[in-house]
Amino acid sequence: MNKQISIVGWGSCSALGHEPGAIWTAYATHAATAIRWQQHLGAWGAALPGASEAALEHLRQSRKAYARLDRSVLLAMLAGERAAAMAGWAGEPQPVGLQIGSSRGATGLWEQYYGQYTAGEPLPPQVSPLTTAGNLATHTAQHLGLTGLVSDSSITCSTALHAVANAVVWLESGRYDRFLAGGAEAPLTPFTVAQMKALKIYASDEAAAYPNRALEADKTANTMVLGEGSALFALATNAPQPLALIKGMGYAREATPTLTAVSAQGDGIRQAMAQAWQEAGQPPVDVVICHSPGTVRGDASERNAIRQVFGENIPSLASNKWKLGHTLGASGGLSLELALLLLQHQTWVPVPYLPPAEAPQKISNVLVNALGFGGNAVSLLVGL
Repeated sequence: MNKQISIVGWGSCSALGHEPGAIWTAYATHAATAIRWQQHLGAWGAALPGASEAALEHLRQSRKAYARLDRSVLLAMLAGERAAAMAGWAGEPQPVGLQIGSSRGATGLWEQYYGQYTAGEPLPPQVSPLTTAGNLATHTAQHLGLTGLVSDSSITCSTALHAVANAVVWLESGRYDRFLAGGAEAPLTPFTVAQMKALKIYASDEAAAYPNRALEADKTANTMVLGEGSALFALATNAPQPLALIKGMGYAREATPTLTAVSAQGDGIRQAMAQAWQEAGQPPVDVVICHSPGTVRGDASERNAIRQVFGENIPSLASNKWKLGHTLGASGGLSLELALLLLQHQTWVPVPYLPPAEAPQKISNVLVNALGFGGNAVSLLVGL
């Protein structure tokens, strides 16, 4: 890193809520999952709680034009509001760059309009502008009044961390000293769930206390469950009182021809982790927040990669997918949020169905992983 890149604020919305205090309470005191049976999907899923749903609806009704926006766009806007407010940027005229990622983009609207098309109904003129991927970033920038670069990206499930990595590069270049970056996803739709079930990676319909069992080493069936959410981060150079520093980042791609591009030894995520750790100067890593989605092959691949990087000194392993589901393009951002909460509160959050493990005595450095279809791997090392 050729400049000190600080995280000075963040905002999120997920099945755990949209207020940092409530989110931390859900992590620290509740061993229960937020995953529930979704009757309209005929599958497990992690939807927003009532208070967050109300906040999203309030945002939708705040302007006439917002009523027709996709749910994923509103999630991005809500997270952006909160990140800018925490950073103290709200209403300031200085240019702020913005990059938001999403794996599938405006999924709900696309399915709605495609249903109308296949039924032979005429389509309204706003179909194209409201279902493009860039819709998330442009509307968020307009809502927040940002005047800098606005960009959107889609790199499947590693999208949010890719957005943060790109923001770091912009900040290091000196063209900007403030940037908002992250991801948003609203995948609790029939077609998206059907896609995951077609891959045979979705959790069984059977009743279970923990439908998603991410990190469980001896599971014999896939247990991935989708969730909805967003997370945006306010990044700055040379901030006087940062919440955390981005000390290193790494990125790589799996060279495997499989549909999901997951190798047995986790070559891509191994390279990304090693690069991020090396760039940070190889400090002691206290926690790795794993991407592990709850699939047999994906979880095992990441465990193998972690062993190759750290040998016998494996850090404590954390996950939030058992609790809030796999939010696809937003998942890396919500994992980064968990990293910030662990650093802030210095309290370990165990995975309740795993064997008890020794908690880290102090949490100073956290490595956050994300891996998406196509084998795109990103790791960020953040610390105090």
